Amino acid sequence: MNQQHHVAALRPLERDLGERSPKPTAVTDGMLEASDSLWGRAGLDVGYWECTPGRFTATRDGYTEICQILSGRVSIEVEGEAPVTLEAGDTLVMPSGWRGVWTVHETVRKLYVIVDDAPAP
Repeated sequence: MNQQHHVAALRPLERDLGERSPKPTAVTDGMLEASDSLWGRAGLDVGYWECTPGRFTATRDGYTEICQILSGRVSIEVEGEAPVTLEAGDTLVMPSGWRGVWTVHETVRKLYVIVDDAPAP
C-alpha cells in the first residue's frame, strides 16, 4: 500500500483499471468489472471501480463504502425502499450491513472509499 504524504489521481475517467473480470455476484450473464486501489492503510482503501451493464447483488458486511459516481448510470434497490437512480456527480453511502441490488444501465465508474468496521473493544 502507498504511504506517501499525498496521492494525486488525475483524469480518473482515463485511468486504466486493468483487465476486466467476471462480476462474481452478477444476476446478468456477462457482466465484467475492474478496479484499481489508489491508496490505503489498515482499515481503509480508496480507489476506482468500473462495471459493465446488468444486475448484481451487493452486501457490505464488516465495512462501510462511500462512493461517488464518475460516469454512467445505475439504479440501486434496497428492500422496502423505492429504487434510487445515480449518475455522474452523485454520492452513495452504504453502511456496514447494507444489502441491495445494483442495476447498471450504462457502464459505471466510481471513486470508492472503504472503511472497515472498528473491532469491538
